[in-house]
Amino acid sequence: MRIIDPHVHVWTNDPAFPWPAQTANPPREDRTPEMLLQLMETHGVEKTVLVQVIHYRWDNSYVAHCLRQYPDKFMGVGRVNPEDPEAPDHLRMWTEEHGLHGVRLSPSREPGQDWFTGPLMPPLFARAQDLEVPMLILTGPRRLPDLERLVRAHPDLDVVIDHMADVHPDDPEGIGMLAGMARYPRVFVKISHTWSISSQSYPWRDTHGLVEQVYRAFGPQRIMWGTDWPVCLARAEYGQTLEVVRDHMQFISPEDLEWVLGKTVLRLWPFGEEPGGA
Repeated sequence: MRIIDPHVHVWTNDPAFPWPAQTANPPREDRTPEMLLQLMETHGVEKTVLVQVIHYRWDNSYVAHCLRQYPDKFMGVGRVNPEDPEAPDHLRMWTEEHGLHGVRLSPSREPGQDWFTGPLMPPLFARAQDLEVPMLILTGPRRLPDLERLVRAHPDLDVVIDHMADVHPDDPEGIGMLAGMARYPRVFVKISHTWSISSQSYPWRDTHGLVEQVYRAFGPQRIMWGTDWPVCLARAEYGQTLEVVRDHMQFISPEDLEWVLGKTVLRLWPFGEEPGGA
């Protein structure tokens, strides 16, 4: 079984990759690709998608550097400033000139007058669709109706809802909103962050029912695990984020587990292979 992680962050305290002025408290400890590669080898993770950490804001240089260093191990997702009218062109530049494959946006968790409902989103979604790169969304369940309007307008765009929108197991309305997004065939979900939304210790069994609902709604070919290393280290070890899905979520059939742990990721990040191959 191929295991491919679609969600980690890396950074380094290096003047060659300076922290932007907006980052008041950058992380003190480095989290480098070399550290990640050791974890991957230990746990049998073949390849990984690097997602631009928010501390670097819109400068994706470090992720692009890591891709050049280890092109057989990593693909990358960048960030662009959602309030900049030039964001679509910035996405094109990072994609075509630096090899990134995807963009991540982080709207506020609650509905309001933020940029996610403004005039700059349709051009950015359209550019991602034209470039054939996935759009990753980190937000709460109450913003899914706003996302749905953009999804309907861009039916050929792959959209990934990160971390199940951090919906809680005791939030039936939020779960319904998340499950409702399954009606759109190019919407995917990462079933990560069970450690974050649980009130229990590993293996966070109070979240397994939620994951099963997402699994039943979307099917195995549109859900994927993810470590969210090193953010996960606050409550979970790298290996636990894999083992909870592979070893404890027994409602996922062995055949479907191949999709959840690797083949779904390859639909979006083919690593030089044919999309969907595994």
